[in-house]
Amino acid sequence: MKLLRNILLILLAVVVILVATGAFIVRDRTHGVLPQHSGTVPVDGLKETVEVVRDARGVPHIYATNTHDLLFAQGYTQAQDRWWQMEFSRHTGHGRLSELVGLNEEIRGVDTFIRTVGWTRSAQRDIDAMDDETLSYLQAFADGVNAYIGGKAPADLALEYTVLGLTGVTFEIEPWTPLDTVVWGKVLSWDLSGNRGVELNRAALLDAGLSPEMLADFFPAFPYDAHPSILQADELPLMSDTERTRSTTAPPHIGETTLAGNVDPMQSIYFGHGIDIGSNNWVVSGELTESGLPLIAGDTHLSVNIPAVWYEVGLHCVEVNDDCPFNVVGFALPPIPMIIYGHNERVAWAVTNTGIDSQDNYLLRVNPENPLQYEWNGKMRDMTTYTEIIEFGDGSEPVEITVRETHLGPVINDNSYEDGELTGFNTENPMALRWTSIAETSTLLQSAVLLNTAQNWDDFREALRLWDGPSQNFLYADVDGNIGYQMPGNVPVRAADHDGFTPVPGWTDDYEWRGYVPFDLLPSTYNPERGYIASANQVTAPAGYYAALAEELDGDVNAFFQTNYAYAYRADRIHLMIEDNAPHSVNTFSKMQADTYSSHAADTVPFFTGLDYDDERLNAVRDWLAEWDYDYAAESAHALFFSYLWVELPRRALSDQLPEDRAYMVNGSGRNKWAVHMLMSDPDNIWWDDAETDVTETRDDILREAFAAALAAVEADHGADRAAWRWDNAHFVLHTHNPLGLSGVEFIEGVFNRGPYPTGGTDTVINNMRWRTNRGFGTTGAIVSQRMIIDLSDFDRSLSIIPTGQSGHPFSSQYDDQAERWIAVEYGPMHWTRDSIADGAVLRLEPVESSASPFIYDRF
Repeated sequence: MKLLRNILLILLAVVVILVATGAFIVRDRTHGVLPQHSGTVPVDGLKETVEVVRDARGVPHIYATNTHDLLFAQGYTQAQDRWWQMEFSRHTGHGRLSELVGLNEEIRGVDTFIRTVGWTRSAQRDIDAMDDETLSYLQAFADGVNAYIGGKAPADLALEYTVLGLTGVTFEIEPWTPLDTVVWGKVLSWDLSGNRGVELNRAALLDAGLSPEMLADFFPAFPYDAHPSILQADELPLMSDTERTRSTTAPPHIGETTLAGNVDPMQSIYFGHGIDIGSNNWVVSGELTESGLPLIAGDTHLSVNIPAVWYEVGLHCVEVNDDCPFNVVGFALPPIPMIIYGHNERVAWAVTNTGIDSQDNYLLRVNPENPLQYEWNGKMRDMTTYTEIIEFGDGSEPVEITVRETHLGPVINDNSYEDGELTGFNTENPMALRWTSIAETSTLLQSAVLLNTAQNWDDFREALRLWDGPSQNFLYADVDGNIGYQMPGNVPVRAADHDGFTPVPGWTDDYEWRGYVPFDLLPSTYNPERGYIASANQVTAPAGYYAALAEELDGDVNAFFQTNYAYAYRADRIHLMIEDNAPHSVNTFSKMQADTYSSHAADTVPFFTGLDYDDERLNAVRDWLAEWDYDYAAESAHALFFSYLWVELPRRALSDQLPEDRAYMVNGSGRNKWAVHMLMSDPDNIWWDDAETDVTETRDDILREAFAAALAAVEADHGADRAAWRWDNAHFVLHTHNPLGLSGVEFIEGVFNRGPYPTGGTDTVINNMRWRTNRGFGTTGAIVSQRMIIDLSDFDRSLSIIPTGQSGHPFSSQYDDQAERWIAVEYGPMHWTRDSIADGAVLRLEPVESSASPFIYDRF
């Protein structure tokens, strides 16, 4: 979900905005904020000359003689292209968004929640524990950022300051710090982690009277017998014949609870959230390729943003040695140095999200005489408190909150708002959040350094020992022909009767974590016999792995750690295409990334086409639907009708059994899809009965109702002529800017947004373009946020693409120059050698000596 969806900025009169903004646009077109990409620039802080060579898509390749200058130049370059995105990112991470947009209730609430969870406090602890070398790298990156932004007025850095300034917001351009980088890792980890909202939803359904059996139907376990896990039994050293998947906790009554800032418990902050944001990656050995060496592919599925989430960059030491060990290309996150996802001269890697359960909610017993004490094993403990002040860029009165924190974590349901007023401490049912990313100091950035310089499988695994979160499925390939898989991360070990599915009592150590799974016991494989590995957010290992892991950890624990997974529709298709289309090349891999076949549709449609309908018109549509090849292509009429059908089916099967305030849980997600699929084989299950009627409906009754309703709805929206139906008439991507793309002012949105771009795809196909049934048709909720294919036989044959463009400046030609090719699943070259970009624009950054502060202008 976009962070600022539904926000209407408090703008000046529209006429004034249009006139003023138009004037600034003319200025921007001629000599405004667009950065210099060629020539020579003197830069204070460099040791030696650095060259930044850009390819036709604006992807910079940075060449330096030492590590300091390399990372300095990366900071400088990313600030050139993406400064506003970096500014918005750090204000997000620190819970200071209100300083950018002024007083807005939703943003004030988000800031309140972020301050409560304590991302900045946690990031500072990480900084304090960081080794000197990594900290020096972060400081070099920060110095490069500051070398670019220093001495510039806000209006000379980004058009966004100018437009937001019309609302009365003023700005201070603060120096970038290592803390700003580290806190962005917390945002990433938050959106890619989590079970907090699912726990609260489960507990609410049980409180509302849903039986444990119905709850199990609504939250189905992973279908191990029907779909592949990432690793197979013979690829894991830990395996058992016992299938232990999860234990059952008897949840306490929770009652109504409102989280800090009134945020949705499923709130994402930037990257999107949920099992369907996911990603795909796969790697094949030389036995399955034309070249005889591995190929590796990856595409991450994250929220829709412009500028794009990812920034493509190359980091090259002119001479690779111990003092300058980097020679790597791939994808970075603009606030963070180094490469998150890509390859160096020997090793390539790609990642997908694991969905491990890294969060637990603990109910607290607070001393009725002292709200700053809580019970623990029969005694009262003092809480730690923090004072946080939320300030507003428009000069509105600041809000002061007090955060309570226990040894389990912060109290996350204090400080909500009623009628705009802060409520303070929760005295009814206070609840603490335990989360791996704030419970321990993180070594994520240290891991990134080692990952960028890994030369072999052993180096790669040693790097990932420090990757403590968010846990990811890392695929590996090297130029010697090896492939592998490693799952890293802090993975909690829970008490035997604690499944992590619902909140638990937090007044004794009965449900306290028993530590973390040792790295060497986490799933891993190297050169598997089948010759390939693929992940698409399904479970990592067969159920027998978890049973063996529990025994290895002394038995009396719950070692099942994946509760938030995709149900392998995408994984099924990837496996099939790998096996059927070998030998592989970058061309076969690109066809895979473009694939829109839906095995979910293939599973579901026969239940409808096997029925007779009272209306011959419905029978005609039934026969027409039976002709579908289950391809969610943009031009598919069948995909359009099936999508309408899928809106009706889960709503009619599931919604009537849920309390009204949880109806949003029926949204067409992967979990809904598998729940309905399982119910299809149980035609008399109570879920099929419409609770609002006096008769008992069966599956076929509901299917017939859904079919008729879907046809009526699609004809109302698109007419009765099936030949004119197209899926992309109802499904498109609108690349939306934070925050101005959500301003509610059409002219402003037109400046900063791009699209809509009609597209095929859906969330159960490899070309994942997610949409949600409870939000109607139109824009996608998450998209393929980049694509990458790496050829280990010749890195210069590798391919890449991002959804929009490298630049964050709306009037740059590279703001959206990749958008059409991305929709068409076309690529640009992922350059490796300098010769391959010999004709690119070259910017030379020259060192100078200066003692002057770069921060001359600090106000709008």
